[in-house]
Amino acid sequence: MMKKTQMRPLGLPGGGSFPVVTPIMPSVVYASATPDALDHMYENGGGYVYAREGHPNASVLAARIDAMEGAQGGIVTGSGMAAVTAVLYGLLRSGDRVVGGDQLYGRSLRMMTQDLPRMGITCVLADACDATAMRDAITPETRLVMIEIVSNPTLRIADVDAIAERCKEVGALLVVDNTFTTPRGFLPLERGADIVLHSVTKLLAGHADATLGYVAAKDPTIMAEIDGCAQTMGLTASPFDCWLAERGLMTFDLRFDRAQDTARRLADHLSGQDGILQVIYPGRSDHPDYARAQSVLRGQPGNMVSFELKGDRAQTNAFTHAMSDISFAPTLGDVSTTLSHPVSSSHRSVADADRRALGITEGFFRVSVGLEQPDALLSAFDVGLEAVRSI
Repeated sequence: MMKKTQMRPLGLPGGGSFPVVTPIMPSVVYASATPDALDHMYENGGGYVYAREGHPNASVLAARIDAMEGAQGGIVTGSGMAAVTAVLYGLLRSGDRVVGGDQLYGRSLRMMTQDLPRMGITCVLADACDATAMRDAITPETRLVMIEIVSNPTLRIADVDAIAERCKEVGALLVVDNTFTTPRGFLPLERGADIVLHSVTKLLAGHADATLGYVAAKDPTIMAEIDGCAQTMGLTASPFDCWLAERGLMTFDLRFDRAQDTARRLADHLSGQDGILQVIYPGRSDHPDYARAQSVLRGQPGNMVSFELKGDRAQTNAFTHAMSDISFAPTLGDVSTTLSHPVSSSHRSVADADRRALGITEGFFRVSVGLEQPDALLSAFDVGLEAVRSI
């Protein structure tokens, strides 16, 4: 069970009581008594000066996620991509070499392949599921490697142990984006990673109403570089969004378990249905990385299901149109189930041949399973499939 972090807010009297719910602290600036007091805070911590550098709501949320990840000194940022930015821009220098899994989140890939090269940083992509490919890509010149444990949207499982071993051999930093897996499914810092990050926007906050990121590093010196970049670039988290996310974390375990149980049912229900070419779910024995998933994910395959529908755009349009109770939206982790079509969203700028090489066809869909009553959700998918069959 998650331990609740209590905080007596600034400006409220002490005594024998304190608020059960963390107050929202929207102040941009914090007053100090003397220059000596201000010096002490900057040199030793323990207080707040300017909200871009940190504020109470961000501290409380970061401490909660630290506890989940087995980390210390993590920070909250204004978005998941702000966390990625703080890591890459905070740690890399001109002339460095970085390796990324070739199925990272689309904006992470863009940053690595388009933005970092403008700074003189070389980026190489490789299949994180292929230990040989990653070993060849991670050379002694590599400064940093970034992967996701479960790929988006094909739900393949990275060979994280082999990657971590290779990173240790050459002295490269291993960064794991733990958004899909969450601390419930995987603990990167216990499995050889140096840095863990999240889009808190997704499963951790869980209600599609807060945009946030999180990052933590094992080494305090590396963490200080990341934090310094976040402060300088203004990658600041909103106090209100932090408050919303903290509220969401209180039900995280319950939400994760319920959504995962329903995802198992949905994957089994879709498998073998007329009009479905394949179902991809790490908890099924027909998943291509099933044995690795069992080891890496600790029996927690998660709430994400992907499948391939037989047909072309007419069928995909009919399917989404018929499922009026399911949001067709390129996101994940909400309390409601969302349906995503990579060809028209996350991978729309990827060449068709490259998409197909990844297994992403016109009929490919990704489902982020939410908290609906399971039978009602299965019925909604049946309605969509019947609409496809009627064409």
